[in-house]
Amino acid sequence: MTYHYDLVRYPTSDTIKIVTHLLERITKTNDKLQCNTLRHTSSPYTCFYARSIPSIDIQSYLARILKYCPCANECFLSLLVYLDRMSRNSTELRIDSYNIHRLIITGIMVASKFFSDMYYTNARYAKVGGLPVTELNALELQFLKLNNFELNVQIEELQQYGNRLLMHWIRETNCTKKTADDSYYPKTLDQPIISYPTGHRSNHSFTTNSQSISLAKIRSCSSNLFIHSADKSVTEKLESITNC
Repeated sequence: MTYHYDLVRYPTSDTIKIVTHLLERITKTNDKLQCNTLRHTSSPYTCFYARSIPSIDIQSYLARILKYCPCANECFLSLLVYLDRMSRNSTELRIDSYNIHRLIITGIMVASKFFSDMYYTNARYAKVGGLPVTELNALELQFLKLNNFELNVQIEELQQYGNRLLMHWIRETNCTKKTADDSYYPKTLDQPIISYPTGHRSNHSFTTNSQSISLAKIRSCSSNLFIHSADKSVTEKLESITNC
């Protein structure tokens, strides 16, 4: 049995939950496997590492971004696509608690600019993400380079990521109770299958009739435009929220 993720109707707040579930599993696994010295070596990903683990958890961070820089489901799913592409382009990507926040804010900002007709400034995203705007600018350029400046994601690919992410969420949480709106989960017979291995640097992938997409590699990775706002909640002191 497979499930259909509705890109348009599925609540973005719920998308954040299932994306969080996957990213938390990745970071927790890699925190145990990751050697501390890797964070200090010279690599294309060094700029994404924080000096210490931010105090804000992944779900709260994603919810904060959604609240102050609203974007659609496509942006959050595209974040996973971009991370997957980066992991395929370089074996040095290891997503852990030290770099996940910078990867998230940069990836969502880039995706929002690409998919949205109206988007926020880098300065806005920097305030929301708890980073200096100059640093976020540098992270954006590096993120684009690591994706070979290829940001386009076909709707079919987004749908496949959404379907498999939803399946993974339901299986992992042993969700047996139907949601209030069953239309979010219509049964289908022709959706591709993908597994999320727990091993380190697994090369498992799933295939469709036309291509093979290695979203599972994300799991195995031992791995902005709004002018100045008067909203105090946006300009609040971010030091008390995250220490990037």
